[in-house]
Amino acid sequence: MASVEVMSDTATRVPLVDYLVLDDGDPYLVAHECTSCGARFFDRRNACASCFSTEFQIVKIPREGVLTTFTIVAFAAPGVEVPFVAGVIDCGGTSVRGNLRNVPADDDHVRTGMNVRLTTYSLGTDDDGVEAIGFGFEPA
Repeated sequence: MASVEVMSDTATRVPLVDYLVLDDGDPYLVAHECTSCGARFFDRRNACASCFSTEFQIVKIPREGVLTTFTIVAFAAPGVEVPFVAGVIDCGGTSVRGNLRNVPADDDHVRTGMNVRLTTYSLGTDDDGVEAIGFGFEPA
Protein backbone atom coordinates (compact mmCIF):
# COMPACT_ATOMS: atom_id res chain seq x y z
CA MET A 1 0.00 0.00 0.00
CA ALA A 2 2.88 2.42 0.62
CA SER A 3 3.76 4.60 -2.29
CA VAL A 4 7.15 5.78 -3.42
CA GLU A 5 7.29 8.90 -5.53
CA VAL A 6 10.23 9.15 -7.91
CA MET A 7 11.26 12.81 -8.19
CA SER A 8 14.26 12.39 -10.48
CA ASP A 9 16.91 9.85 -11.37
CA THR A 10 18.64 10.41 -8.02
CA ALA A 11 15.90 11.32 -5.54
CA THR A 12 12.78 9.59 -4.23
CA ARG A 13 10.17 10.42 -1.62
CA VAL A 14 8.84 7.77 0.75
CA PRO A 15 5.91 8.13 3.16
CA LEU A 16 6.57 7.73 6.89
CA VAL A 17 3.41 5.56 7.23
CA ASP A 18 1.85 3.01 4.87
CA TYR A 19 -1.47 4.84 4.76
CA LEU A 20 -0.02 8.08 3.32
CA VAL A 21 -0.17 8.03 -0.49
CA LEU A 22 2.20 10.41 -2.31
CA ASP A 23 2.00 9.31 -5.94
CA ASP A 24 -1.23 10.98 -7.06
CA GLY A 25 -0.66 14.74 -7.28
CA ASP A 26 -2.16 15.79 -3.96
CA PRO A 27 -1.13 13.42 -1.14
CA TYR A 28 -3.94 11.65 0.70
CA LEU A 29 -4.58 9.02 3.37
CA VAL A 30 -6.16 5.60 2.86
CA ALA A 31 -7.81 3.23 5.33
CA HIS A 32 -8.94 -0.39 5.43
CA GLU A 33 -12.74 -0.32 5.47
CA CYS A 34 -14.72 -3.35 6.65
CA THR A 35 -17.00 -4.39 3.78
CA SER A 36 -19.59 -5.63 6.29
CA CYS A 37 -20.02 -2.74 8.76
CA GLY A 38 -17.95 0.13 7.30
CA ALA A 39 -15.55 0.49 10.25
CA ARG A 40 -12.21 1.97 9.17
CA PHE A 41 -8.71 1.18 10.36
CA PHE A 42 -5.33 2.57 9.34
CA ASP A 43 -3.42 -0.55 10.31
CA ARG A 44 -3.78 -3.96 8.69
CA ARG A 45 -6.38 -6.20 10.35
CA ASN A 46 -7.12 -9.90 10.25
CA ALA A 47 -10.67 -9.17 11.40
CA CYS A 48 -12.85 -6.15 12.06
CA ALA A 49 -12.81 -5.00 15.68
CA SER A 50 -16.48 -3.98 15.36
CA CYS A 51 -18.16 -6.96 13.67
CA PHE A 52 -15.40 -9.61 13.25
CA SER A 53 -15.76 -9.71 9.46
CA THR A 54 -12.54 -10.57 7.62
CA GLU A 55 -13.04 -8.65 4.37
CA PHE A 56 -11.77 -5.13 3.81
CA GLN A 57 -11.42 -2.66 0.97
CA ILE A 58 -9.03 0.29 0.67
CA VAL A 59 -10.78 3.68 0.77
CA LYS A 60 -9.48 7.21 0.26
CA ILE A 61 -9.92 9.51 3.26
CA PRO A 62 -11.04 13.12 2.64
CA ARG A 63 -8.15 15.61 2.79
CA GLU A 64 -10.17 18.12 4.83
CA GLY A 65 -11.77 17.71 8.23
CA VAL A 66 -12.71 19.25 11.56
CA LEU A 67 -10.56 19.27 14.69
CA THR A 68 -12.60 17.41 17.32
CA THR A 69 -10.15 17.44 20.22
CA PHE A 70 -6.56 18.48 20.86
CA THR A 71 -3.85 18.95 23.43
CA ILE A 72 -0.89 21.30 23.46
CA VAL A 73 2.19 19.22 24.15
CA ALA A 74 4.74 21.07 26.28
CA PHE A 75 7.14 18.23 27.18
CA ALA A 76 8.51 15.68 24.72
CA ALA A 77 11.49 13.43 24.08
CA PRO A 78 14.87 15.11 23.58
CA GLY A 79 15.12 16.59 20.09
CA VAL A 80 11.36 17.05 19.65
CA GLU A 81 10.47 20.72 19.35
CA VAL A 82 7.77 21.88 21.78
CA PRO A 83 5.16 23.14 22.12
CA PHE A 84 3.13 21.43 19.41
CA VAL A 85 -0.52 20.56 18.96
CA ALA A 86 -1.61 16.91 18.82
CA GLY A 87 -5.18 16.44 17.71
CA VAL A 88 -7.95 14.20 16.43
CA ILE A 89 -9.53 15.23 13.15
CA ASP A 90 -12.88 14.03 11.80
CA CYS A 91 -12.27 13.54 8.08
CA GLY A 92 -15.68 12.73 6.67
CA GLY A 93 -16.54 10.35 9.51
CA THR A 94 -13.06 8.84 9.88
CA SER A 95 -11.05 9.86 12.96
CA VAL A 96 -7.43 10.66 12.17
CA ARG A 97 -4.77 11.40 14.77
CA GLY A 98 -2.22 13.97 13.68
CA ASN A 99 -0.26 17.02 14.70
CA LEU A 100 -1.29 20.50 13.65
CA ARG A 101 1.27 22.45 11.64
CA ASN A 102 1.60 26.03 10.44
CA VAL A 103 -0.35 27.40 13.40
CA PRO A 104 0.89 28.72 16.78
CA ALA A 105 0.47 26.13 19.53
CA ASP A 106 -1.79 28.14 21.82
CA ASP A 107 -5.47 28.51 22.72
CA ASP A 108 -5.71 31.78 20.79
CA HIS A 109 -5.06 30.02 17.47
CA VAL A 110 -6.33 26.45 17.97
CA ARG A 111 -9.89 25.49 18.87
CA THR A 112 -12.16 22.48 18.50
CA GLY A 113 -14.41 22.79 15.48
CA MET A 114 -11.79 24.48 13.33
CA ASN A 115 -11.50 23.35 9.72
CA VAL A 116 -8.18 21.76 8.80
CA ARG A 117 -6.64 20.08 5.77
CA LEU A 118 -3.97 17.46 5.23
CA THR A 119 -0.43 18.71 4.69
CA THR A 120 2.85 16.91 4.18
CA TYR A 121 6.38 17.86 5.12
CA SER A 122 9.92 16.57 4.81
CA LEU A 123 11.39 14.67 7.73
CA GLY A 124 14.83 14.66 6.12
CA THR A 125 16.85 13.12 3.33
CA ASP A 126 19.32 10.26 3.65
CA ASP A 127 22.72 9.96 1.98
CA ASP A 128 21.13 8.24 -1.05
CA GLY A 129 18.75 11.15 -1.68
CA VAL A 130 15.68 9.39 -0.28
CA GLU A 131 13.39 11.90 1.42
CA ALA A 132 11.03 10.76 4.20
CA ILE A 133 7.64 12.49 4.14
CA GLY A 134 5.36 12.89 7.15
CA PHE A 135 1.83 14.28 7.40
CA GLY A 136 -0.12 16.57 9.65
CA PHE A 137 -2.98 19.03 9.38
CA GLU A 138 -3.08 22.81 9.01
CA PRO A 139 -5.86 25.39 9.21
CA ALA A 140 -8.03 25.32 6.07
